Amino acid sequence: MKILVTGAAGFIGFHTAKTLLERGDTVIGLDNFNDYYDVGLKESRAAQLDDYDAFSMHRIALEDRARVEALFANEGFDKVVHLAAQAGVRYSIENPHSYIDSNIVGTMNILEGCRHNDVEHLVYASSSSVYGANTAMPFSIHQNVDHPLALYGATKKANELMAHTYSNLYDLPTTGLRFFTVYGPFGRPDMALFLFTKSILEDKPIDVFNYGKHRRDFTYVDDIVEGVVRTMDHTAEPNPDWDAASPDPGTSRAPYRIYNIGNQQPVELMRYIEVIEECLGKTAEKNLMPLQPGDVPDTYADVSDLVADVDYKPETPIETGVKNFIDWYLDYYQVDTKRTA
Repeated sequence: MKILVTGAAGFIGFHTAKTLLERGDTVIGLDNFNDYYDVGLKESRAAQLDDYDAFSMHRIALEDRARVEALFANEGFDKVVHLAAQAGVRYSIENPHSYIDSNIVGTMNILEGCRHNDVEHLVYASSSSVYGANTAMPFSIHQNVDHPLALYGATKKANELMAHTYSNLYDLPTTGLRFFTVYGPFGRPDMALFLFTKSILEDKPIDVFNYGKHRRDFTYVDDIVEGVVRTMDHTAEPNPDWDAASPDPGTSRAPYRIYNIGNQQPVELMRYIEVIEECLGKTAEKNLMPLQPGDVPDTYADVSDLVADVDYKPETPIETGVKNFIDWYLDYYQVDTKRTA
């Protein structure tokens, strides 16, 4: 198959593109290489993908309508995995316009490209952030998600609504994937594991929000990618039992599905930090701080629908996943642990 992966120089997009290439698909990458975080890290991911003959990268911004239209028209994709977005819950408070440009306008351009070019299935990234003020655990796709706490979550909810209209109007199969705190090698520098590792190695204190009482459904990137690929291969279909008088938010009479992808094992933040300390052989100095605006205390994914439909099995414990990240970090940044001990 020929597959478009947007955000191919990003964390999850890179790992997804690599997996698809290794199984024999042709992958076209799209990324704008913006400077939200270290562009060098994005270039390093892209360089690894460039080693594959069946890969090519297009440096295009999602909101560039003309170039996105031309890419779809010229390439003729079988399927699209839309992972590009302006990421970050906290940054959406500082720079809201970038989220509208990338996550709303950009996703509209992807939907239009799929609609006009006979794409068989669109899989796109949503987020656990859509659950917002909801405190019923575990989070289920069958729950209402109308109370986001930050603009990032609101744009992801909007993406789900936009996708539903295209599934309904144009019979375009769409599947939204709500990711839960993804971590692993080549991870984003703005996320906790990267920030904590860097600070601990540099003997700097780490900021621990909500006084360490966060619980997160930390999900290793390989488990996420497995879910993405399995879902891409399982084209969304209408739910024959969908009832308009009692509508199920996770399915539809249209070819539309929503899934959670998480590890199903929430971990308290202080335990996560302990694992990092154990892997580094160093103890962190901790600044205990209150909950930040836009953050939620806990996340916990109910992935039973994904298990039932594509036999999804998250299998990576945090002890293994964190070690894999730290091994990558020490190698990538050429850190001499003897000097930092």
